[in-house]
Amino acid sequence: MGWDYALVHLYYNIPPAVLLTACYYPLCTKIDIYKILFLVIVAVVSTTPWDSYLIRRRIWTYPANAIVGPTLFRIPAEEIFFFVIQTYNTSLLYLLVSKPTFHPIYLRSEKLPGGPRLRLWRWPGAIFLVVAIVSGAGMIAGNGRGLYLGLIIVWAGPFILMLWLLAHQLLIYLPASNTLVPIFGPTLYLWIIDTIALRRGTWVIQSGTKLSWHLWHGLDVEEAFFFLVTNTLIVFGLVAFDNALAILNTFPHLFPIVPPLPSPIQLVKALLVSPSRYQDERILGLQQALERLRKKSRSFYLASGVFQGRLRIDLILLYSFCRVADDLVDDASSGAEARHWIVRLTEYLDICYAKAAEKSRSRDAFVRSTFPVQAQSALLLLPTAYLSPTPLYDLVRGFETDLNFSNPGQFPIADEPTLKIYGSRVAGTVAELCLELAFYHSSGQTTEQQRREIVQAGGRMGIALQYVNIARDISVDAKNDRVYIPTSWLESKGLRPEDVLKDHSSSKVEALRQRLLDKAMDIYEDAKGAIDLLPSQSRGPMRVAVESYVEIGRVLRESSYTLKDGRATVPKTRRLRVAWAALCKG
Repeated sequence: MGWDYALVHLYYNIPPAVLLTACYYPLCTKIDIYKILFLVIVAVVSTTPWDSYLIRRRIWTYPANAIVGPTLFRIPAEEIFFFVIQTYNTSLLYLLVSKPTFHPIYLRSEKLPGGPRLRLWRWPGAIFLVVAIVSGAGMIAGNGRGLYLGLIIVWAGPFILMLWLLAHQLLIYLPASNTLVPIFGPTLYLWIIDTIALRRGTWVIQSGTKLSWHLWHGLDVEEAFFFLVTNTLIVFGLVAFDNALAILNTFPHLFPIVPPLPSPIQLVKALLVSPSRYQDERILGLQQALERLRKKSRSFYLASGVFQGRLRIDLILLYSFCRVADDLVDDASSGAEARHWIVRLTEYLDICYAKAAEKSRSRDAFVRSTFPVQAQSALLLLPTAYLSPTPLYDLVRGFETDLNFSNPGQFPIADEPTLKIYGSRVAGTVAELCLELAFYHSSGQTTEQQRREIVQAGGRMGIALQYVNIARDISVDAKNDRVYIPTSWLESKGLRPEDVLKDHSSSKVEALRQRLLDKAMDIYEDAKGAIDLLPSQSRGPMRVAVESYVEIGRVLRESSYTLKDGRATVPKTRRLRVAWAALCKG
């Protein structure tokens, strides 16, 4: 009896597990726990017979004075624990680096750009793996110095081949960091640990079954290859899991209902769906929607990464619609063109919500014949089937206020009530729609009265965030001949809107900026308690979305802040700290 192997875990494997757990805990969801447990079970079940065979053949051994004693099929308890801890650590690192990734945009059919590349890589990759497996079998048949390496290849090769064939889409198209970091980071770390253990004699590899080549002094190439292969298996398994979830969540026409924790059978069914059945237009639309979010709102782009499944997809599509609708009006070359788009957007909503006079009209045909190509996907993919019409109509009405700025010398935000109405229409409505999606996609039980109260609080929060937006953009709006500070407030300082256009950085304007922020923070403090009443699946992510934007207001209250394109910005590290703190609150 000895403690050497147990101490390896205590000193080297458990500390990273504790650190990674602490880092990932605020981000962890039920589906993440499901992934880890699934991978751990697969790792233990698939590795135990193989490891037991190697011990019986004495390809590797464990001195009696290095292990505690209990075994399973001759495998020491410490080795069984290693199967678990390696899978756990590598899985957590993968989840951490891939959390922001929006997997649906990496799905491909052969018709999409880059689609033929799938065929180019899939079969050569498969052939390479088959050749490797056959070569491994040859090493085993030789029963000589290549035996250990051959046993690794023949054991791991079929699993890697299967995962490659099932999940090659994401393995090819995901950002390299999503796979390379969790493969090579833990592999290098385990190489170092293994070197220490081999030098200390914690475990021993029989000399006649190995090539006696070394990656460096004390580390046999077979051991180095083993850790590389096992981490590859773990990461490929997680990518396959994410590939299946992406298919399940992206294509309601194939999978109308997706349970919170899909069964292994459902996951395999998703992976076996032919890419020819994908909706290419939906994938392209999601790619465009995410790019709009990334370019136009860093705060909400950050927050979107902590939402899950179909809720995340629908929130991105909602933002895309709001952004496109706003741009159609704002970027119009004339007031007449802007009015044209407001009429067309209203007509679009009439068709979506099947008003009597429009029931016979096709939404798709109307969108394709009326709107610019770059705007069409945002309108075609908006999930109007479970969004209330009133907030969307009010949003379009809010654009009419912006349109009034096109009349020379006209400034429509006359007083604070007018400002509040404007904020309610252009931002309160969006908050209400976000909450509708959260309730639609959540399984938590809330009464109708609770939902109404939460949605009302969300509308107020939207107004607060719009006030922050206005306070941030005073300079940018002034350059576009717009002033959203109420005229009555300006008059109280002896100013007119035209004075703001001439000098938008005066001390009087700055004082009004702070007044606007005071109003925003008062509303925020009044409404933020409703976040605690949201379903658990969306509570933390919604808090991240709100706090990320409110932080802009906090930055504006500081004596100095960084400007980018005339707007105050929140440094990336600060945004991450805010998001972290919001998630820790639950």
